[in-house]
Amino acid sequence: MGTLTAAVAAYASLAAWLWLTLAQGMFWRTDVRLPPRTAPARWPSVAVIVPARDEAEVLPASLPSLLAQDYPGEAEVILVDDGSTDGTGALAQRLARAHPGLPLTVTSPGDPAPGWTGKLWALRHGIALARTAHATEPDYLLLTDADIAHEPDSLRELVCAATSADLDLVSQMARLRVVGVWERLVVPAFVYFFAQLYPFRRINRPGARTAAAAGGCVLLRTGAAVRAGVPDAIRQAVIDDVSLARAVQRSGGRIWLGLAERVDSVRPYPALGDLWRMVSRSAYAQLRHQPLLLAGTVAGLVLVYLVPPAALLFGLAAGHGATAWAGGLAWLLMAGTYLPMLRYYRQPAALAPLLPFTALLYLLMTVDSAVQHYRGRGAAWKGRTYARPSDA
Repeated sequence: MGTLTAAVAAYASLAAWLWLTLAQGMFWRTDVRLPPRTAPARWPSVAVIVPARDEAEVLPASLPSLLAQDYPGEAEVILVDDGSTDGTGALAQRLARAHPGLPLTVTSPGDPAPGWTGKLWALRHGIALARTAHATEPDYLLLTDADIAHEPDSLRELVCAATSADLDLVSQMARLRVVGVWERLVVPAFVYFFAQLYPFRRINRPGARTAAAAGGCVLLRTGAAVRAGVPDAIRQAVIDDVSLARAVQRSGGRIWLGLAERVDSVRPYPALGDLWRMVSRSAYAQLRHQPLLLAGTVAGLVLVYLVPPAALLFGLAAGHGATAWAGGLAWLLMAGTYLPMLRYYRQPAALAPLLPFTALLYLLMTVDSAVQHYRGRGAAWKGRTYARPSDA
């Protein structure tokens, strides 16, 4: 790396970090929680839809929390067993007998129709059942994953937020499990990068053009789902939560996204390979399977996350103070904006300077996602591989 090249890269990276810190919707702040809310005069009815495929490992930690919801209105839980081979459906019924609470229905939709992802096919079946099982359809649908545990007041607080602010979609990004070494290194960064792409404050502004949701916890007004034509309108989407939010927003619905306080993922990712598969299965789909977008993403990750420490070390070694200063300041801004997310995940501040290494891992995961796609193994999850939408 020449001295001039290093200096230009360092100052470009510093400029990028100044822009990200000040002009990207304050993405690094972690204080976006459920909006101010009061109890409604009449508690609306809710159907909780849980798509589940081979979830016997995590279901004992999640399903009882849904059955135990302290909700004043009418509510039920529908678990859609999406072709499980580990006894997920039978386990759910046993858990319901051992943990009486909200009524539970276990159903199965059969294999997905052509052009559908498994999760959205399961959601379609669950939503249809919820809308036709009773004389009146539910006012709201809580779409939540089988690995998500809810505190007893979770549903009540979500409904209060939706009714108080007249929101059609309220989504909370569940607090992911952070126990092992790799989880500590990778998981907080996953949420940090997501917020950088989809700043919560920008999404939540009236009239916003940015849309996203967190698929683990989505409260959706039934009428808004009908207007948006979901899930049919997004049946091919691998990144279904963002697609869902966009569909609701395009149909005139108001959406909200924030961090959760009392909604947690119980799925373990003990090894780097587990986390690698979680990211790589959809990373290239996020880039719409476009090689130019992949190249731009790789270049952006290098400039924003890898150049700062490299410029600092190069500047110090070459005696080029300006390069070292620019690289060091960019690295400081990077670490400083990462600190709130580490605090949210109750992790030590000492992990903040390691973000360039984590970003390198994400870069490699993204490239691997593209490689697997072109090998015909892209967007693979639990025994299924999904084609790009144009090929489905």
